Amino acid sequence: MALHEQQHIGRNGQASAFRWSILLNSALSVGQLMVGTAFGSLALVGDAVHNLGDVAGLGLGWGAEGLATRPPTERFTYGFGRTTQLAALANGVLIAMASAVVIVEGIQRLLQPEPVVSGPVAWAAAAGIAVNLFSARLFGHGHHHDLNRRAAVAHLLSDALVSVAVLVSALLVGLTGWLWLDALTGIGVGLAIALTAVQLMRDALRVMLDAVPPHIQIRQVRDLLQTLPGVVDVHHVHIWCPSTTQVALTAHLRRNSDPAKDLALLHRAKAALREVGVDHATLQLEPADSELNPI
Repeated sequence: MALHEQQHIGRNGQASAFRWSILLNSALSVGQLMVGTAFGSLALVGDAVHNLGDVAGLGLGWGAEGLATRPPTERFTYGFGRTTQLAALANGVLIAMASAVVIVEGIQRLLQPEPVVSGPVAWAAAAGIAVNLFSARLFGHGHHHDLNRRAAVAHLLSDALVSVAVLVSALLVGLTGWLWLDALTGIGVGLAIALTAVQLMRDALRVMLDAVPPHIQIRQVRDLLQTLPGVVDVHHVHIWCPSTTQVALTAHLRRNSDPAKDLALLHRAKAALREVGVDHATLQLEPADSELNPI
């Protein structure tokens, strides 16, 4: 199967994952809000708010992935890959705002507990576990080196854990009658949401500031290029993410080989870089006796 065909299938699969996750989590959020409000569970309302953050983030991520596939223009010569990073950052901000609302409401509930009907709350929390685990599975295993998709899966899995906490809380409230436990769980949910938001915003800001992606070891890349036949020095190495799905590199290679072999050297270097996760490499070859002036 040709590479472009594989990429087309991958994009279709990811689009389907985003679409179904949005639909399922939208329905879940509405249901949990209704049940949480009707039966007095702040913890479940917090879970619903977290799910709504997931829906917004998934929508942003899906739209950003579509923009990232648009070809470059004369003005935007790098294309629109940065939109995926902006979507991840916006998602983190939305989740942080939601966490603040849940925490404040939880503190108020601790001071003035309200009655909770645990049965419907427990069933709604169980539904949250099932929906979020299923939605995360839709993305398969191809999300690990993609911040945008990894953010979506991380949110879905974290919300499944939040639903577990809400389920346990509802069962304990039903058994003990401790109404404050729901409010305390709601505060815990808010703190968990805040932690997710901080981690996501941190990762998004790192890639927007052109940091070396965490799954790439720059020393390993230098050593790899240094071991290529004829290469005597590697300098001016820069590695960054033009989008959440791509890794780019520029580097200067000083070589003592015959210039007629330069094309073979470039092909070998780019093939080696692809093996360690660098998708797009721009390499400048220099003669071994050239003056080294690193920046």
